Amino acid sequence: MVGTTMVEGQGTRVGFYATTCRRAESIVRATVQSHFTSDSSIAPGLLRMHFHDCFVNGCDASVLIDGPNTEKTAGPNLLLRGYDVIADAKTQLETACPGVVSCADILALAARDSVVLTNGLSWPVPTGRRDGRVSLASDASNLPGFTDSVDVQKQKFAAFGLNTLDLVTLVGTDCTISPQQEMVRTPSINPAFVSQLQTLCPQNGDGSRRIALDTGSQNRFDSSFFANLRSGRGILESDQKLWTDATTRTFVQRLAGFTFGPQFGRSMVKMSNIGVKTGTNGEIRRVCSAIN
Repeated sequence: MVGTTMVEGQGTRVGFYATTCRRAESIVRATVQSHFTSDSSIAPGLLRMHFHDCFVNGCDASVLIDGPNTEKTAGPNLLLRGYDVIADAKTQLETACPGVVSCADILALAARDSVVLTNGLSWPVPTGRRDGRVSLASDASNLPGFTDSVDVQKQKFAAFGLNTLDLVTLVGTDCTISPQQEMVRTPSINPAFVSQLQTLCPQNGDGSRRIALDTGSQNRFDSSFFANLRSGRGILESDQKLWTDATTRTFVQRLAGFTFGPQFGRSMVKMSNIGVKTGTNGEIRRVCSAIN
């Protein structure tokens, strides 16, 4: 388990449900495990969903809400996966502890559990978030874009209290890309790798197909993403820039070693406390896909 001193913040704390729903974390863990057994690719999907939730109106599960113009319908979120896992966990928690565990906490716990299932280190997840009541597709512009410069990426992360180390650590969590997203060719990307991508993702190819940003270990949580950047095998322009930019290159080098796992836990705790709603703010949704 990752030892981290930053496990509380903005009203959240580790063990929030210790007396109100003692089995909350174990129910989420078992649910994620069950779905993972059937489809291991669900793990990066849950991690990516948590990332996309937190960067839009904070970690309040607003990305889960159905509707014609909700966050779920925004371009960057169209390929998100794992809604059924969260809904399954919520159903079981409502049976065990009605009206107690938020969808936002389920998503944060599921993201951690998905990392553990893919051989990553665990970390203590602060809980106590409440669910948001607003979800607008137009707000998804806060999400880092795949053509963003390093400076723009830094600005987007800094707006939520995340530093450059957090940026480099967390960027690999946005784990899959649609071939419909154009791969911008930069000199820093290995030409042989570009040819490989063109084979995998031909022009006007299957837009529903996904490829992993962490080639070679997409269903295993490790630091190979950073090793790929060093070899010019970053799929997205924004990713490969982390290696070519002098202000982030040092962090890529550091995280390619054994420091990635512990640092990832610390950065995830920071991210999971972005704009959380606690106390009387927000609500505890009965169904994660709709406000009460």
